[in-house]
Amino acid sequence: MPLIIGQNAVSFGICVKLNYLCSPFGEDPIGLCKFNPLKTFCTMAEYLMPEKKQEIFAKYGKSNTDTGSAESQVALFTYRIAHLTEHLKTNKKDFGTRRALLKLVGKRRRVLDYLKEKDIERYRNIVKELGLRR
Repeated sequence: MPLIIGQNAVSFGICVKLNYLCSPFGEDPIGLCKFNPLKTFCTMAEYLMPEKKQEIFAKYGKSNTDTGSAESQVALFTYRIAHLTEHLKTNKKDFGTRRALLKLVGKRRRVLDYLKEKDIERYRNIVKELGLRR
């Protein structure tokens, strides 16, 4: 159920503590939204913004647009796994997130297995850089 502001329906994110929807266009009647400097009341995926993805790809891939290499995929999966692990420490009964975490761990394992078969040196480098226990 979107919040009606003027004639426009806004349905971009749900502010948890205030139980209303927020918008990225500054149409926030109370002023406590993800797009406000407080940034503490919204449940949108702020941790995985495009800038952060490009930073990860630039650090572990060949360039900041290298989204397909195994190293950049493993690095992105590792970042997401770390974020979901922290979330599950405080939300122990969030079984949907737990399932998503297990699927991500499986994806990362499969990409690492592929990399291990194709090029053992690249595999060793990425495991060492990310600090994985494989």
